[in-house]
Amino acid sequence: MLPVLTSPLLDFPGIRHAFFTRQGGISGGIYEGLNVGQGSGDRPEDVAENRRRAAAHFDLSAEALSTGYQIHSATALIADSPWGPDRPEGDAVVTGTPGILCGALAADCAPILLADPEARIVAAAHAGWKGAHSGIIGATVNAMVGKGARPGRMVAVVGPCISQASYEVGEEFEARFVAVDATSSEFFSPGETPDKRHFDLPGFVLSRLRLAGVETCAWIGADTCTDEDRFFSNRRAFRRGEPDFGRLLSAITLV
Repeated sequence: MLPVLTSPLLDFPGIRHAFFTRQGGISGGIYEGLNVGQGSGDRPEDVAENRRRAAAHFDLSAEALSTGYQIHSATALIADSPWGPDRPEGDAVVTGTPGILCGALAADCAPILLADPEARIVAAAHAGWKGAHSGIIGATVNAMVGKGARPGRMVAVVGPCISQASYEVGEEFEARFVAVDATSSEFFSPGETPDKRHFDLPGFVLSRLRLAGVETCAWIGADTCTDEDRFFSNRRAFRRGEPDFGRLLSAITLV
């Protein structure tokens, strides 16, 4: 079994989930570990083996792992059968079919796993600031509702992502949020200089979940940017001048 993070909030009979770390894979170099990013510059055969190992964690084949071609959109996809290596464009995967492994990839962005255990509908969503701001969370909840779920019964867990302390942005970034909703200012704190801010991505994502009616939600509390042993990080790679970075997998399935 690969080392993973899990949350008791998603501990339901017939539902399995995992927030994978970078540990336990075969990739090398800047992708060292369990890089599952098909869009990365890693060796395709290494990525394929890492995805196979992740699916095997759930006793599923690699073809069961269904992830989108993530474009920071507000598009939630329905998976009634496994996609395998095909990747339709979208940033969330929703299913009510057992044996489909819904996955979201991230490397500082916020992965979200959701479940309505009564309706037996699950989803995995990728929420960077752009997707969270433009509506991926509401779109995911709505797609689950379309399959028979109810927001009041849903549980959601935000996985490893960049923390507020690690996420410095410009003041114009805050202005973009406040122009839409003045209360968004609560997710920004002063940066190192007057023109900088620190953005609370997990806090903002949780607020969007609650706005969509999902009251039972929490962040798992792990910062991808500061914990190099366990997580890939886009921002850390950028600071080092590295050309690319690995992608982490968060996944959920019905059994």
